[in-house]
Amino acid sequence: MRRKANRRKREPMPLPLPKLPRIRVSIDWRIPAWALGIAAVGWLSFQLAVLALDQPIRAIEIEGSFHRVSALEVEAQLAQDIGRGFFSADLRAMRERLSGLAWVDTAHIRRRWPDTLRVSITEQVAAARWGESGLLNVRGELFMDAARHVPAELPHLSGPDGAQVKVAERYLRLREQLAELGMQVTSVEMDARGAWRLELSNGIEVRLGRRDVDERIERFLLAAGGVLVGRLPEISYMDMRYSNGFSVGWAATAQAQSREQGDGNG
Repeated sequence: MRRKANRRKREPMPLPLPKLPRIRVSIDWRIPAWALGIAAVGWLSFQLAVLALDQPIRAIEIEGSFHRVSALEVEAQLAQDIGRGFFSADLRAMRERLSGLAWVDTAHIRRRWPDTLRVSITEQVAAARWGESGLLNVRGELFMDAARHVPAELPHLSGPDGAQVKVAERYLRLREQLAELGMQVTSVEMDARGAWRLELSNGIEVRLGRRDVDERIERFLLAAGGVLVGRLPEISYMDMRYSNGFSVGWAATAQAQSREQGDGNG
């Protein structure tokens, strides 16, 4: 019998990998070196030009309509900047010093070649008194809390600390609303509980309370321009702190006249 020969299976031979071409990268460092060199030369040239042109400040021009702020006060705040460089002077620091002056609202500073600074000042406009001696501007901001001279003709506003803007906004709305009826508001007060009270130029006190203030103001305007329009001089106060109505306090003269008329008719 013939024995079968053990035939070993031949494993496939791996295919040879293709040879990839070698990539050679050559960096020419001369280009970035030239770029850095040019940039450095340009920066140095700019700095030298600035130093050459940065002449000392020799004059300050002041613009503005001055009523409360004097030009001498402005000059005193900027005296230390005379002689400093035209370009290196810190305009922001100058503006901050000027804004710290009483009655200065805004300050603008511009450079005028070759050695001058031009300063423009806008003064605060007092729109109302706040508390005993404070002053509010037209934006409702407290710009002076202890004024030496408080104009008596300004309306008087008062309220808790931090409520200046809220009270001022209420006053501005009331001023427009009352102007349509030929009346003026002279005092707006908000107490610590949030209750509102008004005083008008005709002597009437309006008590509004804490709730539904806008609705109560509308009710007062309707009454003052309607059923009570002919008797406003006789009214001492109007209490609007009711859900659907109001009460009226008559002046002492009106009460006396009513009593005399009643005695005569009796």
